[in-house]
Amino acid sequence: MKKVQIACFGKPEDVAECVECPEVGAPAADEVVFDVLAFPINPADISFCQGRYRLKPQLPATPGAEAVGRVIAVGEAVASVKPGNLVVNLDRENWAQRRRVRADRVVVLPCDTDVPQAAMIRINPPTAMLLLSEVVTDLGPEDWIIQNAANSAVGKLVMLFARERNLRTINVVRRDSLFKELYHNGADACVVDGPNLASSVAEITKNAPIKLGIDAVAGNATARIASCITDGGTVCTYGAMSGEDVAMPAPELIFRGLTFEGFLLGRCLEHRPAAAIRRIYSQIAERVRDGRINTPVERIYSIEDIKDALAHAQRAARCGKILIAPNGLKALTNA
Repeated sequence: MKKVQIACFGKPEDVAECVECPEVGAPAADEVVFDVLAFPINPADISFCQGRYRLKPQLPATPGAEAVGRVIAVGEAVASVKPGNLVVNLDRENWAQRRRVRADRVVVLPCDTDVPQAAMIRINPPTAMLLLSEVVTDLGPEDWIIQNAANSAVGKLVMLFARERNLRTINVVRRDSLFKELYHNGADACVVDGPNLASSVAEITKNAPIKLGIDAVAGNATARIASCITDGGTVCTYGAMSGEDVAMPAPELIFRGLTFEGFLLGRCLEHRPAAAIRRIYSQIAERVRDGRINTPVERIYSIEDIKDALAHAQRAARCGKILIAPNGLKALTNA
């Protein structure tokens, strides 16, 4: 069996190795075994390899926050999962050909769910969904929200879920060449980030109050998003693409009564019952099946080519995600 392993932290394409390892073995009574059909390379995986992620495992370690698999065996006490089921794994260490996990750590998807899309279900779609429903609970039709890194995978999904709720989005990016794509994706307004962001946004919204700002960049970008929020509003940071700590002028905190929150999907889900988690992923899978969620994929690599895949995933100019099919391209079909 093959898996990806890092023995030290560093440049991902230098430290990641495809290695042979023992088979995972038969499932215990409460476990399932599944073949990994596909997994994406996410920014968190890149940070993991670099040693910059919040989790610092004992090395050697296997990366991989997401994967979709096909169940090949279940333990004798498992009734909720059956061989042949398509599943999303809620655990990590997924950059491997096969996994053995507790049955309550997988979510069964409809059997006809597109496999490459299913590989990207676990993190970005629920993050976008819950950023809009859990942080500010009184958002109503026609309310504005603002987000930066709007051309990211999560940013595009935020637009989707906002449209479904009749919320209006202001989408902040670094260059205006991205506007056409974002408007095609359903953006209500687009603006280039910079020191005059607040005045540009006020002109767009005609000074309408903005209760929620979603920040994926951190550093000074957080303060610029905050400058657009109405007094008493909330800025929620879920990423730090700048690699910097959040920077915030004291008056924003003291005089304007803004609330600043951090969002982590795992923390948001961990206190929910299993049925509630399954319901979230069922709603997302429904959107994948009817085409409302369709994340572009630029290229699919074999697990043996993990170094090339990691280098590709870090290119600035990409038009889609990089996936790995550890058991071959034929495994990506639903046949």
